[in-house]
Amino acid sequence: MSTEISEKLALLGLTDQKLSDALKNKKLAAALSAVVQETGLSSPVQDKSTASLLQSLASSTKDISDSAVLAARPLISEAILARKIKTSVQVDAAVTYIKSAGGESDTADLEEAAGVGKEATPEQISNEVTAYFNENEESIKANRYKAIPSLMAGIKRLPGLKWAAPAEVKTAIDAKLLEVLGPKDERDAPPKKVKKDKSAPTTAVAAASEEHKKARNMFAEGFLGDLHKPGGNVQTRPELMEQHLKATGGIVVTRFPPEPNGYLHIGHSKAIAVNFGYAKYHNGICYLRYDDTNPEAEEERYFTAILEIITWLGFKPYKITYSSDHFQELYDLGEELIRRDKGYVCFCTAEEVHSNRGLHGGPRTACSHRSKSVEQSLEEFRAMRDGKYKPGEATMRMKMDLEDPNPQMWDLVAYRVLNASHHRTGDKWKIYPTYDFTHCLCDSFENISHSLCTTEFYLSRQSYEWLCDALDIYKPAQREYGRLNITGTIMSKRKIARLVKDKYVSDWDDPRLFTLVAIRRRGVPPEAILSFVNELGVTTTNSNIQVGRFESSVRKYLEDNTPRLMLIPDPIPMILENLPDDFVEEISLPYKPGSTELGEHIVPFTKTVYIDRSDFRETDSADYFRLAPGKSVGLLKVPYTVRVTSFSKDPATGKITEIKAVYENDKKVKPKTYIQWVALSPDHSSPVKVAEVRSFNRLFLSENPESNPDGFLADINPNSLDLYKNAVIEVGFDDFKKKFVKPGAGPESMRFQGLRVGYFCMDREATEESLILNRIVTLREDSSKDN
Repeated sequence: MSTEISEKLALLGLTDQKLSDALKNKKLAAALSAVVQETGLSSPVQDKSTASLLQSLASSTKDISDSAVLAARPLISEAILARKIKTSVQVDAAVTYIKSAGGESDTADLEEAAGVGKEATPEQISNEVTAYFNENEESIKANRYKAIPSLMAGIKRLPGLKWAAPAEVKTAIDAKLLEVLGPKDERDAPPKKVKKDKSAPTTAVAAASEEHKKARNMFAEGFLGDLHKPGGNVQTRPELMEQHLKATGGIVVTRFPPEPNGYLHIGHSKAIAVNFGYAKYHNGICYLRYDDTNPEAEEERYFTAILEIITWLGFKPYKITYSSDHFQELYDLGEELIRRDKGYVCFCTAEEVHSNRGLHGGPRTACSHRSKSVEQSLEEFRAMRDGKYKPGEATMRMKMDLEDPNPQMWDLVAYRVLNASHHRTGDKWKIYPTYDFTHCLCDSFENISHSLCTTEFYLSRQSYEWLCDALDIYKPAQREYGRLNITGTIMSKRKIARLVKDKYVSDWDDPRLFTLVAIRRRGVPPEAILSFVNELGVTTTNSNIQVGRFESSVRKYLEDNTPRLMLIPDPIPMILENLPDDFVEEISLPYKPGSTELGEHIVPFTKTVYIDRSDFRETDSADYFRLAPGKSVGLLKVPYTVRVTSFSKDPATGKITEIKAVYENDKKVKPKTYIQWVALSPDHSSPVKVAEVRSFNRLFLSENPESNPDGFLADINPNSLDLYKNAVIEVGFDDFKKKFVKPGAGPESMRFQGLRVGYFCMDREATEESLILNRIVTLREDSSKDN
C-alpha cells in the first residue's frame, strides 16, 4: 500500500516521520488516502492547522466500515477546508454526528452539531474561567496546584466553553492560577522519597536482581544485543566475506556518517552513542565519515563542530574519512554499473520522473531513456562528468525494479550535475554521487560490519543491498533503530536558521536550542547525555521524549556530581542592627552537604548580608514561610535566626532597597525554613560579583511548536530568558574554580548547584573581569513552569 499512497499522504503536510508511521498502519494510511481523494487535493496543504485537522479526521474515522457514514465524511473535509471547522473538538463532534446520521447527514445539521460559528472569544473564556474559580475558590486554595487535573477537567465541561480552543482555555486557566495562588512554593513541592534502609536484610534473589539492573547496558540487550556477529551478514559469494574478515580480523566495525551541512542536534547524540559505543563495547572500531557529497550546503565550520562534539562526548574516531576520498572509485563503479546494464543516463525533468513513478495517479512506467544501449549511456555519463550538461539536464540512474512495491527500488538517482566547487576536491568534479549511491559503497570500502541507522532508512535497506549485489562487492548489513526526538523544541536546520537569522536566538549555540553545541554551552555534562540515552535503550521504535524527562536525567546527574554554592540572583542588603560593624564569623561549608568527599571552604558571616528579593515579602501570611516584617527565618548554616524589623523602598520604583533585622543570638528558635545568603566582607573579597545570570526557560510554549496554526514562530515563549544583572555569589566560587575545573576544560565544565536556585555553569562569554552564569536546569522538574 505504501507505494501507491505515499505521495497522496504527503499532500496532508505529514512530516517524514509521520508519513513513515502512517504507512505502517494500514487502516490509518487508507483513511488518510481516502480523505485526500475526497477533497480532491492536488497540491500540499499550506495551512498547518488545516492539515492537522484533516489528519485528525482520518484518524477519527479509520475504524469506520459503514459506507453510508464514510460517504458523509467529505462534508467534514469541506468544512475544514472552508475554515468553518477550526478545532479538533469540532472535528470530533462532526464525526459523532455523521456516525449517528449516516446516509441522512446534512451540511446545515453537521455545522450545527459541530458548533460552526460558535467559537468562544478570549474574553468569554476568561469570564467563564473566572466564574468557575469564584465558585470553587475554597477548594482551589486548599488543594493548590495539586488540583490542576480535576480543575481543568471541570472547566472544560462548562457549556460556555464547549467550542473554545483548548489551548486558549489552558492559557486562561494558567493565568488565573497564578493570580489566585501566586508562584509555586514549598507547599507545592512533591513529597520527598523515603530512602531505603540499606542495612535491611535482602534476599539473594533481590540482591541478584539489583546487580542485574546495575549491569544493564544498551549494547548488551534489546536491539543492539540481538545484532549479528561479524561475519553473520550473508554475501552473494563466500569469498567476499572471507576477504572482509581477513581485512578486519573479525572485529566490529561501525561508522558515524554525518552530513557536514549543519550543527548536530540532541537526536544525533543517540546516533553517536550507538555507533561509537557499540564498537567500543565489542572492542571494535568506529570511523567518523563525513558524507560530503553536496558541496552546495557544506561549510568548514560544520566539519569542525561535528568532531568537537564527538570528542566532547568522550569518543575518538578510529579514523576520520570522507565520502570524497572515494570520488574516483565511486565514479568507476558508476561506469561499471552501466556496463552491467544496471545503470543509464536520464534526461527527464523532475515532474516527468514523478509522473513515471505513478505519483500523480497514473500507471508506473519506465523512463524512455532506460532502454538505451550500454555504449550510449556510458558516453552520456562521461559527458556528464566532463561538464557537457547543466544542473537538472541529466542524471545517472540505477536500473532497478519498477514492479517492486518499495519506492526505493524505482530507479534511484546515482549521480547529478552540480556546478559547485568542493571544499576538498576543488573544481575537479562536475558531477556528484547521491546518498543512495554513495553510502552503501563507502560502507563496503571501509569494511563496515554493522551499518546502523535510524528507521527512516528502513526502506533504503533493500536498495542498499541491491547496489552492493549488483556490483558484486562486499555487502555490509544495514540495521535500523528508532531515532530520538525531544518534544517542545525544533530540530529542523532550516527552522533553526530562521530563528538565528531573525534574532529570536543569539546563534546556533544559544542554550535555549537543542543543538549539541547549545546543550554544551548551557552546561549539560556529556556524561548526563550518554546516561540519558542509555536509560532510554535502543529499540526499533522512535522515542518522542518530553523535554522534562531529559532535564530530569540531567538534574539527577548534576545532583550527584556538583558542589553547592550560595548564589543570590537578585540581591537585597540586609543589615543585622544588633551586630557590631566589625563582626565577622568564619563558617566552614562543605561543597557537598553531609559529605566531605569534595572538601570544604570558608565563608564569612558579617553584619551585612545579601538575600534574594524573592525571599522577602512586605506583608506576611499564614501560608508564607520566608522573610517578612516581624518574622524569624533561618540562614543556611548560620547558628541563629534573623528577624526583620524594618525595610526601605525606592519611591520611584516601589522596590525594596534595604532590609533591617536583628540576629537572634540570645535565643534558640527552630525556623520553619532557611534561606541562602552572601555576606559583605571586603577583607574576604566577598561577595563575588556576577555580571549576568541567564536563566533559560523553554523556548516554545507547547510540546509541538509546529502544530501552531500560525507557524512555529507564533509558539515562541516571550519569557524564555530571564536576566539578572546584579547577582552575587559566595567566595567559595573562586576556590571552586581552582579545585574542580580541569586545565584546558571549557567554561561550561565549571558547574555547581546554586542552593535553592538551580544548577549553573560559566558561559563562554565570561571573562576574568565579567562573570556570566547560565542556568543549566532548575532544582525541581516543575520549577520551570513557574516562569
